[in-house]
Amino acid sequence: MLKLVRLALTAAILTAIAVRLRRRARMPERRPAPRPQAPAVRRTRMGLVWAAIAAIVAVTLAAALVPGGSGRATPAPTGPPRAMTQEEARLAALWAQTHGHGPSPSPVPAPVEIPDPHCSPAPRPVTVRPIDPKVKRAVDRQWRRIERWLRANAPRTYRTLGKPGRARTIAIAEAQMGVDLPDDLRASLLRHNGSRGAWGFGFGAWFYGASNLGIREIRDTWRDMCRLDPTDRGDDPWAEIWNGRLVPFLSFAELEDGSSQWAVVDVADGAVGWDDTIAGLAPRMPSYYALMRAVADALEKGTEFDGWRPAVKRGVLRWENVEYGNP
Repeated sequence: MLKLVRLALTAAILTAIAVRLRRRARMPERRPAPRPQAPAVRRTRMGLVWAAIAAIVAVTLAAALVPGGSGRATPAPTGPPRAMTQEEARLAALWAQTHGHGPSPSPVPAPVEIPDPHCSPAPRPVTVRPIDPKVKRAVDRQWRRIERWLRANAPRTYRTLGKPGRARTIAIAEAQMGVDLPDDLRASLLRHNGSRGAWGFGFGAWFYGASNLGIREIRDTWRDMCRLDPTDRGDDPWAEIWNGRLVPFLSFAELEDGSSQWAVVDVADGAVGWDDTIAGLAPRMPSYYALMRAVADALEKGTEFDGWRPAVKRGVLRWENVEYGNP
């Protein structure tokens, strides 16, 4: 501030000196004797001179204080900063976000994972439940059709059929999984407890075969899948990666990517389904018995089942894809 005042005074003094020298330069070498002037006239002239000097000082100070007028930045104001209005704050935040300097958005909280209650069943006693005799007879009838066809056409596959399972073994597995297996599945396990070998018989079709699981294989596979996905992800078990109320009973041969797939039964309504690699896991038969009958019909009549047709190679049952032909 002192520099500005000094600058203004210097400019005023230089201006006064310049005016004085200009007046002297205009005077003749010989001047007549000055006429006496009234004191009021002299005072008026001097007042005008000082008024001009004051005006120059004021103009110089104003020019120096205007931002950018002297080529220097305006000094920062002292005192506490003025609080921004709401509109100014909104505009400042918008500018900061647009130019990438705004506050990072708050992280979205991770959804709370709810454990699948079907994968953590409460302890229950081992109870051997009776099977409806009508269901048992119907299941045995379909098995006789299948056994007869396999013996005549695919003897190597016929020899893979497992021995009869035990009712208590089924009851132990049910207690450990906390589920009640449908009667038709239990009746099937009592006749053949799964199948043996890579080319074992199964109620499913795939390029490289499918095998029925035994009682312990059903339990172990169910446990593995519950460990893989123990979370409840909605009301539709078929739309999840896994749900504990689905029980695997058939294993498709290993796929080209090294993964495995299973056919499952929903213990809530008895529907069975599998992943067709196109539409995903979905129910495809109303019951295990309906699946058995569809496979028995396809074997006896040579008709299509789920896009596949039965074929035999060296005594082994294979399934020929209707669209792509024999593998």
